[in-house]
Amino acid sequence: MSPGPQGGSALDVVATALGRRAKRNEPLGARTTYRVGGAAAVLVDAQGEDDLVRVHEAIAAAGAAVPVLVLGRGSNLLVADAGFDGVVVAVGRGFDWKQIDDTTVRAGAARPLPVVARDSARAGLRGLEWGVGVPGSVGGALRMNAGGHGSDVAAVLSSGRLFDLAAGEGRVVEASQLALGYRRSAIGPGEVVVWGEFALARGERAEAEEALADVVRWRKEHQPGGSNAGSVFTNPPEDSAGRLVEAAGLKGFRLGSAQVSPKHANFIQADSDGSADDVRRLIDHVRSVVEERTGVTLEPEVRLVGFSARVPGAVSARRVPGPGEGSTSTGGRDR
Repeated sequence: MSPGPQGGSALDVVATALGRRAKRNEPLGARTTYRVGGAAAVLVDAQGEDDLVRVHEAIAAAGAAVPVLVLGRGSNLLVADAGFDGVVVAVGRGFDWKQIDDTTVRAGAARPLPVVARDSARAGLRGLEWGVGVPGSVGGALRMNAGGHGSDVAAVLSSGRLFDLAAGEGRVVEASQLALGYRRSAIGPGEVVVWGEFALARGERAEAEEALADVVRWRKEHQPGGSNAGSVFTNPPEDSAGRLVEAAGLKGFRLGSAQVSPKHANFIQADSDGSADDVRRLIDHVRSVVEERTGVTLEPEVRLVGFSARVPGAVSARRVPGPGEGSTSTGGRDR
């Protein structure tokens, strides 16, 4: 970590600036669905945009690039056993809310997507039923354009609000500005989703709730429970990652404390007392074997954090300007 302006590390400066809001060496495993992995050097639980402004100001005080990880429900994340040598901004309960106005549903970033799907169905709205099978938050769903059962966020999102930690500013963006594609978006690593707004269709509550029940039944029949992060690899064009892993003879394959699920080959399970590094080793092994036997290179869908010297991203900001002064800031990186 680069030094701050007073000679201490930039992370020390950030932690000091955040005061009691900052937690040092905070374990991250329990904050992810894998339930394994190391700690964050600094973590702050943000409950609203005011807290995000404070994070921006702390980064500005550091006077150096600071690795930043935005954390929602951790349902698509694997943190190395060595942890994350940066600032984790955990999107807290202050972002867990929803508003329904006719066929428009607006939900805070921390609202679980399955809850939004149920809220919408209960209101007799159609179009988000598939979301009951996605164990992430609204923020994470926007960032990765989550989807399933023939639909995705791009099909129903109308707009969202983002907060740029480098600039210290929030803005509303239209869905068309987010470049939503298969499990990707233009939302930067130093940007925090504040809320998302979905344009749904009026329908019958009973039909919407039956569609939800169908998704839940399918998920129980075809996908494993336990400690995992859902699909490990994105599907190649015109194919299925799970089919390729199974065809390579790896369904049920174990490496240390990690195992390819015997129920669905595109899931990797971690033992309750397992190692994130074992999960990473198994991901690499599966990719290697599948490429060797099928010629297809699988791309991870799960976000891998802290596994190399190259941090997932960094944000830097200049000194916070005084009254009447201009403001400039820079930021960058890959959730």
